[in-house]
Amino acid sequence: MSAFRDRYGPWALIAGAAEGLGAAFAHEAARRGLDLLLADLQTDKLAAVARSVETACGVRTRCATVDLGAVDTWERLQPLLHDAAPGLLIYNAGRSYVGPFLSQPWEDQRLQLEVNCRGPLRLVHKLAPELVARGRGGIVLLSSMTGLTGHALVACYGATKAFNLVLAEALWAELHDRGVDVLAVCPGPTRTPGYEASKSRLPPGFVMEPAHVAREALDALGRGPVLVPGAANRATAAVLSRALPRGAATKAMSRLMRAIYRR
Repeated sequence: MSAFRDRYGPWALIAGAAEGLGAAFAHEAARRGLDLLLADLQTDKLAAVARSVETACGVRTRCATVDLGAVDTWERLQPLLHDAAPGLLIYNAGRSYVGPFLSQPWEDQRLQLEVNCRGPLRLVHKLAPELVARGRGGIVLLSSMTGLTGHALVACYGATKAFNLVLAEALWAELHDRGVDVLAVCPGPTRTPGYEASKSRLPPGFVMEPAHVAREALDALGRGPVLVPGAANRATAAVLSRALPRGAATKAMSRLMRAIYRR
C-alpha cells in the first residue's frame, strides 16, 4: 500500500463522497493509505463517512459541504485544499433521472449537465496541471455503462456519462506519458441509494456492491483508460461495442431498460 500512497498520495480528493460509490471509494482509498479530502452537499452523511474511515484506517480526513455543479465550485473547495495538494482526484458526484426524455423537466436536465459534466471538467482543469508538474498522480472519472451507447429512459444521464468517458480516454492519451494515470470507470447496476430509489426490477444477482466497484477501479488505475467493473458487465460491454451494430445495441439496451423500469 505504500507504493500506492507514493504514487497517488498523500491526499485524495473525492467529490461526491457522502454515500454509495463515493463512500466506498473513500474507504478503499483510505485502506490504501491515502488521507482524504471529502466533498459533498450532504453534510451529516459526509461527516459519518469521515468518522468511519478514520476509525477503520487511521487516516486524516477533511470535509467540505459543496455544490459540485456550481459555477464557483473550485473557489468553494479552497478551504478544503489549503496546504493539502491532492495526488488523486476521484469524481463520483452525479445526478440521474430515469424516465422518458420528454417527461423530464429542463431544470433536472440542466442540473445533470452541471454536476455530471461541468463539475469534473472544472476540477480536472484545475488539478491536472499540478499533477503533471509533480510527474505523478491519478484522475478517476465515474462514467457508466449507459454512456457506452444510447439507452432509452436515461437519455440525458447517459449523454453526460459519455462525456466523462471520452474526456477520460483523451486525458489518458495526453497525460500518461507525463506521469498521470487517468481512468474512466463505467459501472453497471450498483447497489447505491440512487439505484435503490430508481425501483429497478433487475434481479439482485445482477447488481454489484459499491465496495467491489471501488476496489476494481483502484486496482485498475494505471493499467488503461477504461474499466467496466464486473465480469458479466465486461461481457455485455464487449457485445455492445464489438458484436452488434450501434443501432442494434441501442435498441437492445433500450428494450432492457423498459423491461427493468416497467411501472
